[in-house]
Amino acid sequence: MEIDWIHFTPWLSMGGGLLLGLACAAFILINGRILGISGILGGLLFPRFGDIAWRISFLLGMGCAPMIMNYIMPLGVLDAPRIDTGYLAVAAAGLLVGFGTRYGSGCTSGHGVCGLSRLSPRSLVSTLIFMGFGFLIVYVVRHLVE
Repeated sequence: MEIDWIHFTPWLSMGGGLLLGLACAAFILINGRILGISGILGGLLFPRFGDIAWRISFLLGMGCAPMIMNYIMPLGVLDAPRIDTGYLAVAAAGLLVGFGTRYGSGCTSGHGVCGLSRLSPRSLVSTLIFMGFGFLIVYVVRHLVE
């Protein structure tokens, strides 16, 4: 196995993980709620009174963050991700992720960060399944598909 040193970003990854962990901890301490994106978005489908504004604000903040980061960071410091496929494949992938998130009662970050930190058995099983299938797909794509 060979490490792709150009795309190996341990410090950025660790910084992002620390920020995500701090955000999850702050969110549950301040609001008493779990920072699961699928739950926040799903709560807009059948909202309760007084429960809409913070959800919309949170989602708008997530959507605006890349644009704000574009103004803060100097040009060329971070490369934009490149997606080598068409819009149809991206839409299909999004639908599959949405279905899996709904079927799995949460997204990977919700289970992996928030659920595991609460010692949730369901989140442990979900995270093991997510990771296991991720490993399997990478192996198939890199070694069996040509």
